[in-house]
Amino acid sequence: MRLLVTGGAGFIGSHIVDAALAKGWQVRVLDSLDPRTHPVPPRFDPRVELLTGDVADPASVRTALDGIDVVSHQSAKVGLGVSFADAPDFVRNNDYATAVLLAAMEEHRILRFVLASSMVVYGEGAYTDPDSGLPVRPGPRTEKDLRGGVFDPRSPDTGAILTPALLTEEARLDPRSVYAASKLSQEHLASAWAREVGGVAIALRYHNVYGPRMPRDTPYAGVASLFRSALARGEAPQVFEDGAQRRSFVHVRDVAAANILAAEALGPQSGAQPHSDRRQFRAYNVGADAVHTIGQVAAALSAFSRGPAPVVTGRYRPGDVRHITASSERIKDELGWSAMIGFDDGMREFATAPLRGSERG
Repeated sequence: MRLLVTGGAGFIGSHIVDAALAKGWQVRVLDSLDPRTHPVPPRFDPRVELLTGDVADPASVRTALDGIDVVSHQSAKVGLGVSFADAPDFVRNNDYATAVLLAAMEEHRILRFVLASSMVVYGEGAYTDPDSGLPVRPGPRTEKDLRGGVFDPRSPDTGAILTPALLTEEARLDPRSVYAASKLSQEHLASAWAREVGGVAIALRYHNVYGPRMPRDTPYAGVASLFRSALARGEAPQVFEDGAQRRSFVHVRDVAAANILAAEALGPQSGAQPHSDRRQFRAYNVGADAVHTIGQVAAALSAFSRGPAPVVTGRYRPGDVRHITASSERIKDELGWSAMIGFDDGMREFATAPLRGSERG
C-alpha cells in the first residue's frame, strides 16, 4: 500500500504515519511545515518520504500524488478560531485545498480517499425527553438559565431538562461555526467527487481526540490541550460551566487505527471501481464507547501530573455545545474498529507527554 498523508507532520497525521509504517506500507507526507504550527521542526522515520508543500497548491499536490494508492487527508485549519475574520483562512485551508486535492486525484486516477472530519458538523448533541424517551432537538440555551447555573438544555415544547443521548451518523447536521461549516463542506466535496469520478470516500468524524504531540494551547486547540498546557505552566485547569459537559474522548492512536482500517476498507487496488454494494461515500463517528465529562478530564490530568486541582469557574459561552457523545456502532460493525486505549491509561500518558512545539512538531 502506498499512502499519502496530507498534514502528516501534525498531531493526528503523525500518528497515522506511524501506524501505516507499522503495517509495512510505503508512506509519503505532504505538509507545509508552517512554523506557526510547527515551531520545532518535526522528526520523521527515515522510511517516510517528506514533501514540503501546500495542499492548496496544485503543483505540490500533483507531485505528491505520483504513484499513490490511497490518500488520508488530515491537513486542515482546526478549532473555533478568534473571530469571523478567520473565515477566509478556514475556507482556503479546508475547502479550497480539498477541492485542489480531489481534482488532482481524478487526474491521477486515484479513487480512494479518507477524510478527517469532525463531530462539529452535528452542532449540538443528541437528547431525549425525560418523560417520553423520544428524541428532542433543543433550542439555544437561554441567558437566564446560564446565569442561573442551569446549563443543560430544555425541551422547546415543555421546558423540561433534556437527557443527553449518544449521537448517530443519521443525526441532523447543524454546523455552528466557520470551522464546522468548512468540515461539512469537505464532506460534501468528497461525496460529490466519489459519485462523479467513480471513487470511494470515507469521512471519519473525530470526537474529542487527545494524546501525545497534541498542539499547545492556542485559540484553535481543544479543551484537553488547554488543560494540559495550564498544568505544564503550574496553573490549575479552568473548567467552564459546572464541568459536567459530556464528551467522547478518544486517544490519538485509536484514531490512527481507524484511519488504517478505513484505507483498507476502500479496496485492494489503486483505481479499482467500488463494488456494487458499497456506498461511494460513508461517514463514521470515531469516539470512545465510555462517556466522560470535561471536569473528569481536568481532574485526571491534574492527578496524573501531580498538579493543582481544577477550578470550576461557572463561566460560560452562550454558543458552546453542552453535551455531544458518539455512538461508534457503525464503524464497529462495518470496519471492525473499537477504541482500545482506556481513559485512565490514556490520560496518565497524556499528562506527561510532550506537546507539539517541545520535542516533536
